[in-house]
Amino acid sequence: MNGARHARAVALMVLVTLLWSSAGVVSRHLEAARGFEVTFWRSAFNALALLVVLGVMRGGALWRSLREAPPVLWLSGLCWAVMFTAFMLALTLTSVANVLVTMSIGPLLTALLARLFLGHRLPLRTWVAIGLAGVGIAWMFGHEVQAADARSLAGMAVALAVPLAAAVNFTVMQHALHRRVDPDDSLGGETPATPDMLPAVLVGALLSSLATLPLAWPLQASGHDLVLLAGLGVFQLAVPCLLVVGLTRVLPAPEISLLGLLEVIFGVLWAWWGAGEAPGQGALTGGALVLAALLGNELIALRQRQRPVGA
Repeated sequence: MNGARHARAVALMVLVTLLWSSAGVVSRHLEAARGFEVTFWRSAFNALALLVVLGVMRGGALWRSLREAPPVLWLSGLCWAVMFTAFMLALTLTSVANVLVTMSIGPLLTALLARLFLGHRLPLRTWVAIGLAGVGIAWMFGHEVQAADARSLAGMAVALAVPLAAAVNFTVMQHALHRRVDPDDSLGGETPATPDMLPAVLVGALLSSLATLPLAWPLQASGHDLVLLAGLGVFQLAVPCLLVVGLTRVLPAPEISLLGLLEVIFGVLWAWWGAGEAPGQGALTGGALVLAALLGNELIALRQRQRPVGA
């Protein structure tokens, strides 16, 4: 049963990365919206979708949970806001290749934080997969990395905020969802419940849209752009981010981050299919390394889970 549950979680995480990866190809079809305006509308529609979905799921308890939210929820919300915003800001300063290469260190950062703060002992296969996947992504875009000028270096520094925030966020969520309850906390009463972390995504969307609105003014998006950006806000951010919060109950943070690298592979395929941008040999070779790392890690894990106890 645990193996089947894990397999379903992995499949859902693959779906999450597929949805996340659609931003690039959709943005290529925008007419007038650019830069911070893209980020503002995407975050705003994300927030609107989350208000509707969480309102249906939680009802009046949604606002009560926000009023009574522990600090860990606000920290997670801040991390979501940084992730929603820093990616677009980095793209205004440097190339997409530089941003993606910088973000490829996410699994390593997540693994280190999980080891330091959650005590996760990662198997050798996961460390090897993290290293191989990082090499694959670096190989993909290595010939295009241009970090010689100060502006480009600044862009990579901003891009570093994305994997940093993601690593902190995944670690925070797993700490909140899997924390050990002190027996003294439940004496004479009910066992304290773990906090509801879904509203943290809403907090992040609201913070991101508020932060980017002044920078996006005056708004120039056409009706066509608003339809596309609404689709991104709902299906590229709201739905997959809510799924990720739920998946932290099943998958360890390093595995979520490692599977998240599929976003890069899917992004290349989306651009190839939807915008006519055929990947070069470097992209195909690097993508093969990433896929080999991910598939190898999951297949070895599946074999170990199926091995009889004491074998």
